[in-house]
Amino acid sequence: MNKTVINDFKEIITGRRSIRNYDPTVKISREEMAEILEEASLAPSSVNLQPWRFVVIDSKEGKETLAPLAKFNQRQVETSAAVIAVFVDMKSETFIEKIYDTAVEKGYMPADVRDKQVPSIKGLMENMTFEQKKEMNLIDAGLVSMQLMLAARAHGYDTNPIGGYEKDRIADAFHLDKERYYPVMLISIGKAADQGYKSVRLPVEDITEWK
Repeated sequence: MNKTVINDFKEIITGRRSIRNYDPTVKISREEMAEILEEASLAPSSVNLQPWRFVVIDSKEGKETLAPLAKFNQRQVETSAAVIAVFVDMKSETFIEKIYDTAVEKGYMPADVRDKQVPSIKGLMENMTFEQKKEMNLIDAGLVSMQLMLAARAHGYDTNPIGGYEKDRIADAFHLDKERYYPVMLISIGKAADQGYKSVRLPVEDITEWK
């Protein structure tokens, strides 16, 4: 791999900071935001069901709706270009035909493979409990959320993942079916107004065993 590419990617990872104070004059166009979300959505998911769903909160009205649900994160809500609410769709299997048919149309998958996999996946999903499905979806949501933050960084923006908000109220607040859409996290995004600060990570020898 090109050394410049490697170094650029390393800078994206090591240069990322959790930013709580953004430049409120910097906005992100919906076209660029869609590009960031498209890049994030290249993350892997269980049987490629892509259960993640996003609500991009970038309007004055949207932020006013969000503010009382994120009482301890007011600066991020007020100053960021947007806050992205990440949900998982607990009925993501309804998209299985669309996903696998498109894979065949694009030549990514033979039709006979699709014809075997789709019924098998449907059977798997039908036999899963809500908790099993939620656990699977939350893993996928973690993957897409991290990729979203790295994609944002590659576009020159900064982010902050937020877990402290009214998860039991957010679906209703943005007119989503709370029985279907399970909240995962908020991610604020924008241009940092300060440099943030580095955080310590445990050394590899403390977190790894070699067998």
